[in-house]
Amino acid sequence: MRESLNQKAQRLERIYSILSKRYPDAGPRLIFSNALELLVASILAAQCTDDRVNKVTESLFRRYKTAADWANVPVEVLEQQIITIPMCRRKARQIQQCCRTLVEKHNGEVPANIEALTALKGVGRKTANLVLGNAFGIPGIVVDTHVARISSRLGLTANTDRDKIEQDLMKILPKERWTHLSHLFTFFGREVCRAKKPACAECPVSELCPSFGRV
Repeated sequence: MRESLNQKAQRLERIYSILSKRYPDAGPRLIFSNALELLVASILAAQCTDDRVNKVTESLFRRYKTAADWANVPVEVLEQQIITIPMCRRKARQIQQCCRTLVEKHNGEVPANIEALTALKGVGRKTANLVLGNAFGIPGIVVDTHVARISSRLGLTANTDRDKIEQDLMKILPKERWTHLSHLFTFFGREVCRAKKPACAECPVSELCPSFGRV
């Protein structure tokens, strides 16, 4: 039987409650102290682990304090400073162009709205929602690889496009929980609902998962 949006919302409410108890400390793993640091770290984190990014940004954030600092460093120097990060040349240019736009159009400040954020170089909706939710307290669903995979397995979406997955989740989850759900799914995806060999026998939401026993 096909679920109505209301039924799906009720099931997600139960899933949310169970995962909240399992991961009471779920939150961002990137280390940052302000919106600019989170924005830069998020760009670096594309196709890279948060732990590796944190190792690199520890020294970078002591050196570069403002958007102008990032915009003015020679790009070749920045490349060398992030050389252990995948696609370091591309990301160095993205960060520099992004920060130049912040200086030129936003007085060096990170804007607190998704339209302005996604207009920045290297920033899509995933990164924008991450910054909004965790630096500004503005709810947003961060559809990373874990959130996309788990949403599909749980039957919360039939879409593969991440923007559409975000819209599907927004319809069935209260706005104030958008940011937290993203963290819960990410923690759950790393520990249990892994891409390869998911630990279905250990899954705390198996009774609510239509993919249980079929993954």
